[in-house]
Amino acid sequence: MRTFLTIVFALVCVALTVLVLAQQGKDAGLGTIGGMGDTYWGKNKSRSMEGNLVKITKILAVLFIVLAAILNLGF
Repeated sequence: MRTFLTIVFALVCVALTVLVLAQQGKDAGLGTIGGMGDTYWGKNKSRSMEGNLVKITKILAVLFIVLAAILNLGF
């Protein structure tokens, strides 16, 4: 069981790293000064690919913490 959890933990680590690196930065730039921040993509970010990446990253982060705690307990 520990071997299986370790393999899943390694896969979650790699996937989390790739997803974090694939996301764009959160800096708004100068576009928000002129009102460019309220575009269609700014309002519907949760439905876009970037929104999906954020959701998957959150899920993998929770899974990472849970697996790290379980593996640390010695199961």
